[in-house]
Amino acid sequence: MHGYDYLLILAFFALVLLPAPLLGRFYYNVMEGKRTFLTPVMGPVERICYRLSGVDPAIEHNWKTYTIALLAFNLAGFVVLFAILLMQGSLPLNPQGLPGMEWSLAFNTAMSFVTNTNWQNYSGEASLSYLSQMAGLTVQNFVSAATGIAVLVAFCRGISRRSTQHLGNFWADMTRATLYGLLPMCILLALFLVWQGVPQTFAHYVDAVTLQGTDQTIPLGPAASQIAIKQLGTNGGGFFGVNSAHPFENPTGLSNLFELVSIILIPAALVFTFGHYVKDLRQSRAIIACMLVLLLIGGATSLWAEYQPNPTLNMATVEQTAPMEGKETRFGTTATVLWATATTAASNGSVNGMHDSLNPLSGMVALANMMVGEVIFGGVGAGLYGMLLNVLIAVFLAGLMIGRTPEYLGKKLQAREVKLLVATLIVMPVGVLVFGAVAASLPGPAGSVSNPGAHGFSQLLYAYTSATANNGSAFGGFSGNTLFHNLLMSLSMFIGRFGYILPVLALAGSLAAKKTAPLNQNSFPTHGPLFVTLLTVTILLVGGLTFLPTLALGPIAEHLSLAF
Repeated sequence: MHGYDYLLILAFFALVLLPAPLLGRFYYNVMEGKRTFLTPVMGPVERICYRLSGVDPAIEHNWKTYTIALLAFNLAGFVVLFAILLMQGSLPLNPQGLPGMEWSLAFNTAMSFVTNTNWQNYSGEASLSYLSQMAGLTVQNFVSAATGIAVLVAFCRGISRRSTQHLGNFWADMTRATLYGLLPMCILLALFLVWQGVPQTFAHYVDAVTLQGTDQTIPLGPAASQIAIKQLGTNGGGFFGVNSAHPFENPTGLSNLFELVSIILIPAALVFTFGHYVKDLRQSRAIIACMLVLLLIGGATSLWAEYQPNPTLNMATVEQTAPMEGKETRFGTTATVLWATATTAASNGSVNGMHDSLNPLSGMVALANMMVGEVIFGGVGAGLYGMLLNVLIAVFLAGLMIGRTPEYLGKKLQAREVKLLVATLIVMPVGVLVFGAVAASLPGPAGSVSNPGAHGFSQLLYAYTSATANNGSAFGGFSGNTLFHNLLMSLSMFIGRFGYILPVLALAGSLAAKKTAPLNQNSFPTHGPLFVTLLTVTILLVGGLTFLPTLALGPIAEHLSLAF
């Protein structure tokens, strides 16, 4: 590693962690309807939205009403996006005359973007019109991220309120999260990306002749606006097929840094939003410390692995450097590894290099980041409520060890809450282990794997892990565009999203109805180094006990075979 590699890492953490507390307080004020510096601009727009939709933001919902509204909104979004993709060939803003999608691919794509997964079994510039990219995918990038923020805020209210059935108004939460929380930042980032060279145009693709005399079609389109929300909303779906390795999506080192920061920025800020809800920022610092420990463990492991020479090359007489296969040569190994670690830790899924070419241990880190439930910062909103589920599990285990009824911030965890926590623990195993085993055991679906042995197994394992974790990144070499995989991976994405959301909202309703017991000297502290350690160990143990055997069959076996 060189000096600029260390500078990149320092700049990344500084640009994420320094503004996070201020942004976290801003999100708290926004979601609670308090006045902010954007109120003079966005306030009238917000009121118009309520008037047109007939929503009274002062009327709060219980958890069941909140859930029904959320499900109805997401179902409507799925139907609209599915229809746009099917009828794309007959709709405007299609200068290349691209036909509508095949139905199973359209179904998979609609499910992918509604669930904030953005798994893509297609190449964007070759398959989607400008209307599909904007009115379809970009809209879902906004509202799926806003849905995650809304669920998180409802959960925060459930923890912080007492003796109430109310968790807020879903429609107001969605509106505020979109207008104040996502749109202004996306406008700024999109303008920055246009300055850096990302296209934002409705012009036709350009036909050109290369220096070798061959014909080439250069795709264009309204890319900057979609790339901004794909990063800030932890969506990750690329406007172009090779995602952020494409020079039109990520043209410079500066765009690479700010796109990378955008992956983690809002998830980190929302940790501090939680602290404002519970009136104790020590809780935020403990959670973000755990997230940073896990991120640093994974990042350090990946960097070490990628800077090791491949022993099968046997280059004893030549100075060996980090293998560059699959890396973006404009950015180098460190930038590619840092992106791969951040994107799988944050449920983003965008890539600026090919994960299929990663060292087996680096691939294992990417898998592990997703297998623990995308809680190492995780998706916008979704990452923190996933982490809070682990916090409650850690509190429950601590209660068992000291012989006390477990409680978190004065709320006792009883049988109903524990059952809901257990329900969330089976989501990832079902989507990854059960569905992955079915896909691997059938000759037809297993034929989608392009490599034999452990690496081929890693390709399939990565696909179903990415789908269930709502990440969307691909290992590469896996042909997912078949009827079987389109439908089964859609089911994985569905349970990976709503298999968490439904128990979380039920848990929020249960906790909100409880009285808050005053904390005393016998209460287990949840803000110190001891709890950070317990939380970190809990996440690693649950993830390890569940998925270590599959990792042993894939990346670990491949790593051990390198020397032979």
